[in-house]
Amino acid sequence: MQHEQTSGLDWGGVKAVIFDVDGTLYDQSKLRKKMLFALLNYYTWRPWRIKEMMMLSHFRDERERRAGHGCLDLEHAQYVWCAEKKGYSVNEIREVVERWIFQHPIRYLAGCMYPGTQELFNMLRQHNIKIAIYSDYKAHDKLNAMGLAADLVVSSTDPEVNQLKPDPKGLLYVVDQLGFAPADCLFIGDRQEMDGECALRANMPYLIIDKKPFRQFDFFANLTHTLTYNSLEHGTQYSTH
Repeated sequence: MQHEQTSGLDWGGVKAVIFDVDGTLYDQSKLRKKMLFALLNYYTWRPWRIKEMMMLSHFRDERERRAGHGCLDLEHAQYVWCAEKKGYSVNEIREVVERWIFQHPIRYLAGCMYPGTQELFNMLRQHNIKIAIYSDYKAHDKLNAMGLAADLVVSSTDPEVNQLKPDPKGLLYVVDQLGFAPADCLFIGDRQEMDGECALRANMPYLIIDKKPFRQFDFFANLTHTLTYNSLEHGTQYSTH
């Protein structure tokens, strides 16, 4: 199964679009610049807590190093990996990660959301195409911050999944919950080695976003255009609600 291009995408058989979140729905580099400023501003005045910045780096590194990993309680294990490696306590790591990875970035997401995201979500709804989210990280708060709604939100650390990408377990769980076959769905992500490989293993069509500079980003606008053109060309009826 090959990576499809937006211009050649046939929406005729697409019943659901499943989105990754980080780096797919928003510009991760733009967010990281804002977060770097926030972290430096905070820890410059608290040098005795500088090791917390190292915790964040180690947490991400350990997760990345274990791509495709699965276990009985992935939500807890991700903190244990970092604790065992560097000698931090699990509670200490969890508190720092919750603050700086899951909570503080929320305030910036609306301003980092890629142009055309909301319009694409709206157009999918008008065409009665289901919208789902599959992310390696928790995503409910992020979606709320961006004003985006989905029919289903799943993360790799959910107890029903407990498996990191590119293992397809989470993606197949999403499909099962939606009641569709993998071939009926389209997965959209930002990393070929993670999202693309995950879709390939699930036998699902997929797209990897074209990462242009933020102001030039037109990937979602192009998708919206192809969906509109496809419906006009085939006389597709869709809801206006």
